[in-house]
Amino acid sequence: MHPGDAMSDPLVRIVISEIATAAAACPVFFSKHAESGAFYVGALTGFRRGEPLIDSPDGRWAFRPFEIDRQGFFASGDSIALDPDHPRFAVGGSEALFHPDRTPTAALRAVQKAIGGLMAGAAATDAFIAAMLAHRLIEPVDISLSFDDGDTLRLDGLYTVSLDALSELPDAAVVDLFRSGLLQPAFALAGSLHHVGLMARRRNARLTQIG
Repeated sequence: MHPGDAMSDPLVRIVISEIATAAAACPVFFSKHAESGAFYVGALTGFRRGEPLIDSPDGRWAFRPFEIDRQGFFASGDSIALDPDHPRFAVGGSEALFHPDRTPTAALRAVQKAIGGLMAGAAATDAFIAAMLAHRLIEPVDISLSFDDGDTLRLDGLYTVSLDALSELPDAAVVDLFRSGLLQPAFALAGSLHHVGLMARRRNARLTQIG
């Protein structure tokens, strides 16, 4: 089995329990599923596929989404199934699922934890998104970037929490969001926008090192 890091899109779906940790390491946005048009929450781990910008010098990600570890696997009733056609299971993988004694490896345990976390957080994440929509707190963001190598990039289809709209909510609505545990992730998501500039500078620094 191959690691999931290089196979994911830069915007990785996360659940509400991951927002605070994600927002400390990278930008977090709302986006829409291409097929259904429904909103989901995603962590932006880089600007290009296979080019993570939230990794530390030792190669470890500052935040590792559940979705990364569960790639190629899915829940099937009370069991975990895999998609044999997923690129993660192409020839040449370096990660085993079981030890010789048939006990799960760390890689498989990570898959189990990831699927459990995604399933446990699905309903609460849907409730968070529904509350943000109900209070009209979701607004689009326009992000255009230019890099030192002449490359330009425009990030479309991203949304954040409007702090202006949040500040105009009636006190009762704010208290309700707080008591529901939805105010903190809303602030965390909105505050994570500053990571876009930090990631752009990190990419430029790496371009300089390569050059």
